[in-house]
Amino acid sequence: MRPLAILLLALLPAALPQGAAAKPKLPIKDFLKDVNARLIERWSEAERAAWVAANFITVDTQAIEAAASERLMAATSEAIQASAAYPIAKLDPESKRMLTLLRLSTPAPAPLDPAKRSELAKTLADLGAMYGAGKWCPEGQTGDACQDLGALSKIMGESRDPQALLEAWQRWRTVSPAMKPLYERFVALGNEGAKSLEFKDLGDMWRSGYDMPAPAFEAETERLWQQVRPLYEELHCYVRGRLAQKYPGVVEGKGTIPAHVLGNMWAQEWLEIYPLVEPFPGKAPLDVTGALKAKGWDALKMVKLAEGFFTGLGLKALPKTFFERSLFVKPRDRDVKCHASAWDVSYRGDVRIKMCIEPTESDLITIHHELGHIYYYLYYNQLPILYQSGAHDGFHEAIGDALALSVTPGYLKQAGILDSVPTDDEGLLNVQMKVALDKIAFLPFGRMIDQWRWDVFSGKVSPEQWNDHWWKLRGEYQGIHAPVARPKDAFDPGAKYHIPANTPYVRYFLSFVVQFQFYKALCEAAGHEGPLHTCSFAGSQAAGDRLAKVLAMGASKPWPDAMEAFTGQRQMDASALLEYFAPLRAWLQEQNKGQTCGW
Repeated sequence: MRPLAILLLALLPAALPQGAAAKPKLPIKDFLKDVNARLIERWSEAERAAWVAANFITVDTQAIEAAASERLMAATSEAIQASAAYPIAKLDPESKRMLTLLRLSTPAPAPLDPAKRSELAKTLADLGAMYGAGKWCPEGQTGDACQDLGALSKIMGESRDPQALLEAWQRWRTVSPAMKPLYERFVALGNEGAKSLEFKDLGDMWRSGYDMPAPAFEAETERLWQQVRPLYEELHCYVRGRLAQKYPGVVEGKGTIPAHVLGNMWAQEWLEIYPLVEPFPGKAPLDVTGALKAKGWDALKMVKLAEGFFTGLGLKALPKTFFERSLFVKPRDRDVKCHASAWDVSYRGDVRIKMCIEPTESDLITIHHELGHIYYYLYYNQLPILYQSGAHDGFHEAIGDALALSVTPGYLKQAGILDSVPTDDEGLLNVQMKVALDKIAFLPFGRMIDQWRWDVFSGKVSPEQWNDHWWKLRGEYQGIHAPVARPKDAFDPGAKYHIPANTPYVRYFLSFVVQFQFYKALCEAAGHEGPLHTCSFAGSQAAGDRLAKVLAMGASKPWPDAMEAFTGQRQMDASALLEYFAPLRAWLQEQNKGQTCGW
C-alpha cells in the first residue's frame, strides 16, 4: 500500500486539541470542501516526493521528501486545529464522519511545535532511507562485495545449508542497530503528537480506527487470533518435525523453531521451504517458480497476467501510464526501496507499483496483492480525499489476496504456467500446504508486530528492553526463537520494513482473516457449488460487480456497512478461513498424532 496513504485511525468522535478556535469561519460543508481541496494538493506533493525518494535514494531526495512531508504535516495539523471549531455531535452524519476522519488522518501526528514537526518529518525520511539503502559489507570492502536485502533474501529462500542461512540472517540485521536512536526519537515525537489530540499514546490512537473503542479493538484482534491459533499450532507442529529431520542438531523435535530455517528473512511466511514439508513429494508437483523461469516469464508478463484477472471480472483496464511509470525491475545503476508498494501519486488515477519483480511464485502472488490496492484506488478516486481509503485498512490489504485465492492451479495451467494440476486428494493436500505456508504461517507474525509497537508506544517496555520484548512476543505468538544470542545493541525490529517506515501492521493480520470472507462471498456471487477450496470465480461478471460496488465505497461508510454489502455479515470472522483449510487440517491432525505440539 502507498506509504503515505491516509490511515483511517478512528471513526468515533475525537477529542479536540486544547486552545482550539471557538467559532467556525465557514459553514461545515464549505470548510470540508476547502480542506479536501488543500489536502489533495499536499498529499499528492508528498506522494510524488516519496516516489522519487524511494526510486532514487540520495541525500537530496531524502531532503525533498522530508520537506514535502513537513508541509503535509503542517497543512494537516492546521486543518485539524481549525476543525475543533465544529462541535462534532451537532453535525449531519456525512460531515461528522468526514470531520472525524480528518482529525485522525495520519499514522504519525505531528507535535504542535513547528521545529518538532520538522524533526519528525526528517526522522521518518532518514529511517526509510536507512532501510532502503541497507547492505552488509565485508570489513573494509564496498561495492560488489556487499549484499543487499534482495541478495540475502535469495539465500534465505534457496539455501539448505544452515550455516549459510544463519550468516544471511545475521548480515541483514547489521543494518538496523543504527536506526535505534532515531526510532527512540520518533516514538517520543509521535507520542507527543498523539497526546496533542488527547490520546494516551500513538498506539492508543492507532487502535481507535475501527469503528469501536481502542480496548474493544484489541480484544477483537485477540478473538480472531484465538479462532485461528489451533490451526497454526497444528501447522507449526508438522513443519517443526520435518525441519528437525532436515536439520538435526539445529531444530529440535519440540519447542520453538529457530527463525533462520523457515525460508524467509523474517520467518513471516514459509513458502520457500515447501519442498521440505511437501505432504506427497512428487505428486502433482507445483513448482510455479521453476515453471516461470523455465518458460521465460518476465516482470511485464506477470503484471499483465494479474491485470487480466481483474479485467476478466469486468473491471476496467489499467491506464497506459501505469505501465509507463511503474518500477517493475530493480535498476542496475542505483539503490531503490525494493519493498513492493502500490501508489496513486495524484489521488486521481496516476497509479503505479514499485517492485523489484523476480520470476517467482511469491512475486506473482504479491503482484496480485498490489493490484488489489491499485484497483481500490481507481474505483474510489472520485471521492473526496478523506474517503480515499479502505473501509478499514484491513480491507485494502485483503482485496488483492482474496482474488489471488482464486488464482488456482487450474487457472495457472490455463495461463500457460503449469503443465498439469492435481486431480486427487494427495495433489489437493499439496496445494493446500503451499497456501497454508503463506497464509496460516503469517497469522501470528501479523498479530505480534503491532503488539510490540503498542507496548513500545505505551512505555510498557523501555528502549533497553525493546529487542528482548520483540523475541519474547515472537516466541509467544509464532513459536520461533532467535538462532543466536542477540548483541546488546541489536534492534531487530528495524530489520522489518514496516517498523522504520512507520506502517501499522495489524491491518495485514485482519486482511488474512477477512480475505477468506471476501473470497467466499465472491464464490457465492459466482454461483460456486462444492467445497470452498475448489472455487475459482475467474471470469465471473457477478463477482466483479459485487467487488466493484465495495471498492467504490472507499471509506465513505463504516466498515461493518461495507462488510455487509460484500458478505452479508457485519463482523469479521475466521470461519471461512477454517472452512477453506478443512482438508489440510484433518490431515495435519493425523500426521501429528504422538507428537508434542505447542511450545
